[in-house]
Amino acid sequence: MLTISTFIGFTLMVALVSWYATRNTNEKSADGFYLGGRSLGAITIAGSLLLTNLSAEQIVGLNGQAFSEGLMVMAWETLAAIAMVFTALFLLPKYLKKGITTIPEFIEKRFDQQTKALLSILFLFAYGLVLLPTILYSGSLAFSTMFNLPEVLGMGSWGGIWICVFSIGIIGMIYALFGGLKAVAVSDLINAIGLLIGGLLIPFFGLLMIGDGDLGNGLDLLWKTNPEKFILRGAADSSIPFGTIFTGMMLAHIYYWGTNQSILQRVFGAKSLKEGQKGMLLAALVKFVIPLIVVLPGIIAWHVFDGQLENADQAYPALVAKVLPAAFTGFFAAVLFGAVLSSFNSLLNSSATLFGFDLYCMYFKQHATELETVKAGKYFGLGLGIVSMVIAPFIAFVPDGLFSYIQQSLGSLSIPILAVVLTGMMTKKVPALGAKVVMIGGVLLYLSSLLILEPHFRETAVLVAQAQGISDVAELSLIKAQAYPHFLYVMGILFLLNIGVMLLFGKLKPKKVIVEEDRTDVIDVTPWKYALAFGLLITLAVISTYFVFV
Repeated sequence: MLTISTFIGFTLMVALVSWYATRNTNEKSADGFYLGGRSLGAITIAGSLLLTNLSAEQIVGLNGQAFSEGLMVMAWETLAAIAMVFTALFLLPKYLKKGITTIPEFIEKRFDQQTKALLSILFLFAYGLVLLPTILYSGSLAFSTMFNLPEVLGMGSWGGIWICVFSIGIIGMIYALFGGLKAVAVSDLINAIGLLIGGLLIPFFGLLMIGDGDLGNGLDLLWKTNPEKFILRGAADSSIPFGTIFTGMMLAHIYYWGTNQSILQRVFGAKSLKEGQKGMLLAALVKFVIPLIVVLPGIIAWHVFDGQLENADQAYPALVAKVLPAAFTGFFAAVLFGAVLSSFNSLLNSSATLFGFDLYCMYFKQHATELETVKAGKYFGLGLGIVSMVIAPFIAFVPDGLFSYIQQSLGSLSIPILAVVLTGMMTKKVPALGAKVVMIGGVLLYLSSLLILEPHFRETAVLVAQAQGISDVAELSLIKAQAYPHFLYVMGILFLLNIGVMLLFGKLKPKKVIVEEDRTDVIDVTPWKYALAFGLLITLAVISTYFVFV
């Protein structure tokens, strides 16, 4: 009873505070619904950025990888701080000076309307087919495992997943489609604080269990008995070979924090460039604490369960169920529920923005009013939410780990999008045709690599090895892993190729009419005077972390 009461109480408190904070925002205007009236401060932006990023798919997926592979996976969190610094210092000033609402709007100013529409469609595919379903599935898996819902409800595990998916999805759609960005951002801030507190409780109680009540002894025992889990140089068949952190992984981070609409929409809602930069840099600083929540519990779970779990993605929820005292269960369930809702809400709100602001006015009603645009975006978001709820339970049948699945799937879209945005900033000579070729061709090249070339080379290598008399499973696994470049290396190669293609178009068919892009005065674009110094400190701190464990 205490668990249920705490869960309901915290969830209702977040909803009431969000309503109170947004009651005077005009949600019928485009700026009001999509950007919170451009009134967000640094702390709200930082909290919303962190919780949009940190959800069940991060917590469950990364801890699952840490369970299997160890500390190396923390690169997905710590290196993000460098990408956030890059965005705050170099990209954000360019975006906010143009007063844009969406990244495709920025692309339209640089190229043309068709390029903008193509980019919007790519974003919506990524959200609807990959991110929204995985958020719903991972959240449902966490709740189903932690609270043993199949047994409580008297049904199979898949039935429990379906119930959780639709419960989270329906509540999330109410938040995102009726509250707008400000409601999402305010609820994000509260839940972010709760998630940091609740998330740190799991390794705390896990280490206490390992050390028989002594935290220091637990950490020492974990370190000494599992030394292979604390090495940053990944094995050849690791999901993150060490070299990838300098290539495709950093590109994935820059795409996510520097060009991803669902992330940048929080910063586009800033009341000034100064507040936007402070918010993003503050979030980058907090990223140093996040591995304690999304990596360390996975290693603790490896020790606690002796590496014996049916599915690595069960590591985190299984650990929570084992070590968290009953008194904290309701609170933790509420903040985890809030984290799942946050990411789901954020993506739905961004999807509504992309459709309403970028596609509806172009293809459905050219002279639509702001109210009509907002309504169209809400209806589209509702439909996309329903589609994602139908897809989500089937993620259970994906063979690879959850987090690896997300990153591999997004690679097809992230690299072409990043290449187009960065090239558009670097030069004005590249024509719109070059951007379109890269966005379509880049996606097809990556999918060909992932779905055709990689399986072919890996299977051929195994067959050749077996023909040579090699039968050891571990050796065959290593041969298979080395037969084709890791997907993060492929991303790095394709990024250079995409940039090269666009520059070639700029050389052979340069844009003839270059229009000077107007600077807008929607908000104060005076940069924060300490942004560079703060950013350099964060970057140095990230780099120094790797010298500790390498």
